[in-house]
Amino acid sequence: MGPPFDSILDEALRSLDLSLDERARGAIEVHARLLLSWTGAINLSGHRTPEAVALHHVADSLVAVPLMREQAEQRGRPLSILDLGSGGGYPGIPLAVAVPAGHVALVESVAKKAVFLEVAAAAVDRRLRAGDAGAELTEGVRIESIPARAEALARDGGQREQWDAVVVRAVGSIAEIAELAAPLTAIGGRIVAWKRVLPRLALDEELAAANLLLHELGLGETPGIVPARIPGLADHGLVVLEKRRPTPPSFPREPAERRVAGTI
Repeated sequence: MGPPFDSILDEALRSLDLSLDERARGAIEVHARLLLSWTGAINLSGHRTPEAVALHHVADSLVAVPLMREQAEQRGRPLSILDLGSGGGYPGIPLAVAVPAGHVALVESVAKKAVFLEVAAAAVDRRLRAGDAGAELTEGVRIESIPARAEALARDGGQREQWDAVVVRAVGSIAEIAELAAPLTAIGGRIVAWKRVLPRLALDEELAAANLLLHELGLGETPGIVPARIPGLADHGLVVLEKRRPTPPSFPREPAERRVAGTI
């Protein structure tokens, strides 16, 4: 991808006190190259240069890695991660590369984007499984593309409350994110939402407006806030919601109902 891409990635890793081996970095580059080559045709991203992709997609996605590595360590096993509204594969693919994960699902309702995710997942999987001397690794994360709406997926008994972590980036308000993600999150699991955390007053008002709904959904009512702390992403961060209790079967509601309720 070139020195500017590498420089931004290096700076993000230093800021987060992370390291990635060459295979992992190679997988991240494979994904970024595919994103840039497909974006003109299906509008996967507004960022059209390697530098912009490195900062606004890759580095931004990696902000969750320390949190999720800690979660995997606490659980004593690789995580299952569902990326809701994955779009171009961020944050799901970088997390699949950098976090101890056994299964990462990239959920996307737009058919063309879901096709891209299938291609990208296969390419990243090949890169991750290629040993240093070209040998194949027999174990690793399984990455899959799921072409579906969150509302439909949550009605699937094989998906509902099955995921250790549901990650959501650029999908609306805290209330909407929580309603779509909570039914898919396992009890004891987490929802990790990428949000603008500054100005803090605006975020606090959004959280206060969602407080009652968070309780109804079985989520903890005191979210964790994790600032990005990466140059160029000063106002970015994560809102972390813990799943405490089962989500009632009436959730998630269809979009028309959520509009009436004011969560969209």
